[in-house]
Amino acid sequence: MASAAVRAQVAAKWQESFNRLNRNEPGISGLLAFSEAWTLAIEFLKPRDLNDPAPQKQYDLNKVRAAFGVIGECRRLPVMMEVFLEDMRKSQHLITQEVEAYMTLYESNSDPEAIRSLVYRLVDWYNAWKPTADLGSTMISAYTLAFQTHVFSVLPPSFARGIKALVSATLQRTVSQSQDPQDRVLWQAFDTLSLIDRYETLIASIGYEFIESYVEETCAGKWSEPMLATLRAWMIDKIVPWMLYPFARGATNADEAKTMMQGVGSRFDFHMHKTLCNLRTKEIFDIIVDFPESMGALQDLKECLARVDQRADLVQALRHANNKRLLHPGADTKDILSHYVSTIKCLRIVDPPGVLLFKVADPTRRYLRDRPDTIRCIVASLVGDGESGDSLVDENDPIQPLQQPEMENYSDPEWNPEPIDAGPDFRASKSSDVISTIVSIYDTKDLFVKELQVLLAQRLLAVKDGNFDRERRNVEILKIRFGEAALQVCEVMLRDMTDSRRIDQHVQSQTTSSMHPTIISRHFWPALESSNMVMPGQFQILQEKYAQEFSVFKPDKVLRWLPHLGRVHLELELEDRTLEADVPPLEAAFIELFSEKDVWTVDELVLRSGSVNRNAAVKALATWVDMHVLKEDSEGVFRLLSVTEGPTPGSRPQAPKPEAGELPPVMSVQQQQAEQMKIYWKFIEGMLTNLGSLPLDRIQSMLKFAPGYDRSVEQLGSFMEAARREGLVNVKDGMWRLGK
Repeated sequence: MASAAVRAQVAAKWQESFNRLNRNEPGISGLLAFSEAWTLAIEFLKPRDLNDPAPQKQYDLNKVRAAFGVIGECRRLPVMMEVFLEDMRKSQHLITQEVEAYMTLYESNSDPEAIRSLVYRLVDWYNAWKPTADLGSTMISAYTLAFQTHVFSVLPPSFARGIKALVSATLQRTVSQSQDPQDRVLWQAFDTLSLIDRYETLIASIGYEFIESYVEETCAGKWSEPMLATLRAWMIDKIVPWMLYPFARGATNADEAKTMMQGVGSRFDFHMHKTLCNLRTKEIFDIIVDFPESMGALQDLKECLARVDQRADLVQALRHANNKRLLHPGADTKDILSHYVSTIKCLRIVDPPGVLLFKVADPTRRYLRDRPDTIRCIVASLVGDGESGDSLVDENDPIQPLQQPEMENYSDPEWNPEPIDAGPDFRASKSSDVISTIVSIYDTKDLFVKELQVLLAQRLLAVKDGNFDRERRNVEILKIRFGEAALQVCEVMLRDMTDSRRIDQHVQSQTTSSMHPTIISRHFWPALESSNMVMPGQFQILQEKYAQEFSVFKPDKVLRWLPHLGRVHLELELEDRTLEADVPPLEAAFIELFSEKDVWTVDELVLRSGSVNRNAAVKALATWVDMHVLKEDSEGVFRLLSVTEGPTPGSRPQAPKPEAGELPPVMSVQQQQAEQMKIYWKFIEGMLTNLGSLPLDRIQSMLKFAPGYDRSVEQLGSFMEAARREGLVNVKDGMWRLGK
């Protein structure tokens, strides 16, 4: 029963297929017509050898279309497509041979024209084997996929190199506006073979590389003017026309082209910004050095960073450049400060919130904090006393009080959250005052005030004409920055200089004296270098007379002389000559002693002048030897030359001149701190004796109980390190103990 049913089903299927092929024609006439149509279609579609010299068989296209119609009515087109694709696969070796021949030629001479010829030849093969449009898009798509799959499988890796050279040549011609009509044909061939889609990344990289080379060539080292506008105009004029070939193929009007180019155009614009950003990041150190002439480059960098997220690269590059070129012992502190100020100004242009500055400046601030002369350089710049005449402060900037850190005011309508890349320690600074930023290197402004007092003391004591207008103006400016309370001592110093001139005028009115001392208040001035020197002879008499008149005028005050400071103008009368000299007090004291006798030893002079330093005594005597007033008869024995001796007895000796810019020996802040720390050494020594080894923090906390102690733990660490070098203490694993 089952077998009969199967036979009946097979018979029904066979009859159905026969009727479909016979198309309900009488007998088998329809089947014969189908056979003839199949034979004609297969012969027409069969791939042919383009290198075969035999003439190509000509077909009546009407009959071919009719044959395709018959096969379609019989629903045998899918089978015909499979047969056609199989025939094509059997003929693919012809394409392989062509590819190998052309690639061998290219690899031998590296001429991209060989690649162009290969592409054109592959298009010829593609068109020769391509089915007619009458068969529908499905069969054409299947053919195209099979053809391209085989071609891509046989192309060697060197083909990509050849494509790159060929495409690069088209870009060069487009940019130079010497386009070859064959370029359009070439791009159409690329499109036919789908090479544009396959090598899209390679084609885009050619444009990227060309942009990179142009940016490097035209923008490197040119910082005065912004370059982005110029680059955008160049992109529109030169690059976009070339981009139309691969990325806007098939566009029929400008709007379609613009729509098709939107994505890739954005990528090219991004790459242009990225390339310029990389260049400016590489040049950032020199851009900062050249500020403000490099304002254009900073504006470009700001815009590029908004388009390209390379802020971290900029921070890393600038920190590396600073460590390599700036933060080392060979760099002058003033140069480091000047560069730091320029960095502040530049990075505030690039990143107004200050995140980049916060990240870049930290190593520089720590390095400056460890340098002993940083405060002096900053203060010298504040009062216009820079050695080179340059100032860290722009004269056109308004003078503002030092900005203090403020708490966030969330009720402020202009409040903004911190930038997303700000670290946990970042605090947004609303101040644009450079001086406040520099002073904030240190935890307190007291160090600056003390250094200001030292520098003002040196400059006041160096004034010879009694004109203190410049110093008074500086003090008034500094009052605005640091506050009046911090500058009270400086006010006293200025008043002392005025009172000193008034006192001297009064004393001179009572008794004429050739001495004009500067009288200062001991408690309000920085410590001056001390000495045991005693002025002999007439100098001592002048001091005593002046002191008597002073005590009459100021009976509640007592003068304490510092005879080793100042200058003495002398007129020496010898037997055969008279000369004038402007010398320090020690030289004057020695030549005064030679009025008592003609020959002195160094030891005798040192003893008579108050046990001064022997090296200083020898140097002072050498001054008179150079002037041919004294002569060293033997080692350490000097004789007065009342009559000139030497090869040129008629020559006129030249009196020594004071060194330019020589400042009175006021003790610096570091020297004062060192002297004060010597007092606290007794406390430290007692701690380590009684308690044994102690960490630095414990020593610091215990020293805070000592009267007047205000040092930071970093300053204490520097002092302990100096004591270690002298062998007073030892340290191991952070524990300090007395040295043996």
